[in-house]
Amino acid sequence: MKRSGSHLLLFLIALSFYSCNKVNTVFLNEVEFRDKVYACWLGKNIGGTLGMPFEGDTATRDITFYTNIREGEPAPNDDLDLQLLWLKVMQENEAHTDAFRLGKYWLKYVPVDWNEYGVGKANMKAGFMPPVSGEFNNEKWKNSNGAWIRSEIWACLYPCNPLNAAKMAREDACVDHGMAEGMFAEIFTASVESAAFVVPDRDSLISFGLSMIPSDCRVAKAVRCAVKAKKSGKDWKQAREEVVKNTIDLGWFQAPRNVAFTMIGWLYGDGDFGKSLCIAVNCGDDTDCTGATLGSILGIIGGTKAIPENWRRPVGNKITNVAINGFTSPPTLDILTDSTISMARRVRDRNNFKVIIGKGRTDTRLAREFLTTDRTALEKVWHYSPWKVVRHNHNWVITLDYHEEPYILPGTARKLTLSVSNVSDKAAIFNYGISGLPAGWIASGFPSDTVSIDKGGRRVTEFSIEAKAEVPDTAKMTFVLSLGGERDSVPFTLLTRKANRK
Repeated sequence: MKRSGSHLLLFLIALSFYSCNKVNTVFLNEVEFRDKVYACWLGKNIGGTLGMPFEGDTATRDITFYTNIREGEPAPNDDLDLQLLWLKVMQENEAHTDAFRLGKYWLKYVPVDWNEYGVGKANMKAGFMPPVSGEFNNEKWKNSNGAWIRSEIWACLYPCNPLNAAKMAREDACVDHGMAEGMFAEIFTASVESAAFVVPDRDSLISFGLSMIPSDCRVAKAVRCAVKAKKSGKDWKQAREEVVKNTIDLGWFQAPRNVAFTMIGWLYGDGDFGKSLCIAVNCGDDTDCTGATLGSILGIIGGTKAIPENWRRPVGNKITNVAINGFTSPPTLDILTDSTISMARRVRDRNNFKVIIGKGRTDTRLAREFLTTDRTALEKVWHYSPWKVVRHNHNWVITLDYHEEPYILPGTARKLTLSVSNVSDKAAIFNYGISGLPAGWIASGFPSDTVSIDKGGRRVTEFSIEAKAEVPDTAKMTFVLSLGGERDSVPFTLLTRKANRK
């Protein structure tokens, strides 16, 4: 069969993704890497500033440049703010975090209660930690945009390492989106952005991103709809209408539609930075998010040379906050870039990743080993239970599994599962406890004293909470674990059926 030149290029790139090689180290020149990271954050500021005036408006537009901007004053954008907070989490927790810890920082440093942000915060305040915080009573917003718009931090900390970027995207997204389309959207963007550090081809990156999420999820279907429209010769406005039809049941401000709008900007932008962002924003809906994410992707691929000066100058180097407070965040893109790179090195060293950032020449010929799709690992990410809370610490991992929605019927017993893994370097004797158990309630099957767990071992406890006939609407409890003088806890809450208010 005869191949066109473009198809041959795609074939060769795809082959490089999935081929095997005995050597598995990728080398990134530190100057080039810094330029890409800086361009990522710069593109985020540019796209967010371009789209902010039209956020939430579903009408199409024909803008070609910024509107209502004061030079050197980028629009404040929560898309970037949350990533500054996630960087702080990593800095203060030895280059590692999980959904539980992200939730704790969210409660402390995010004052706004917008949409899914508010649902997640309310749930955590009620004692439902991630991913329950993002799943429970969140039908309206768990498929929306709050997560995929903050994926760049994971790509920059895990460059050329999309599987680990995807895992961190799940930890992030589940805080306020549970295990729904909002999560798949962030896995898609984090994977594309991580791969974009070493693969410049648009179509290959989109195809790779689709391979990182379930083929039947709504994000994948919407993106494929946009790709199909482009291939069939339709213009961007026709492609937009196809995506709107594909997502009409989900409605406004939802992730599948807006991720697809971002891809439309990329597909129809002809490699032109400004044109690409304007098309994404002109599609309407969550315009600051679509423009900002596409700006980051193009910045990662092309570095600062891909961003024309007339787009750079109006936003300058400043970062303006709107959704975080209580700590000193990076005030400029330069400082954010240097902090990001410092953390990327720490993440690499902690995990022994074979991605080297140094003074030599960039060599990404061996990147294919990192860019293969590990279906088994991905399915674990995709199908993680939304009712299972996990808490990592230096010496242990605590897992509390509700198994289902956190309700209890008066006069009945509610089953839960507790798992404690000993990840320390020796066998240990742990003390278990439950605090906050309402008067007259009974915890059956729960250890009454110490529990010995071998090094690398795990103790699984099936237990039940039995409620009195007369019960409070809300029972906020805490599992307490201690080892010597060290103590940890995981809150959990049960609601009576009479307290169900959806």
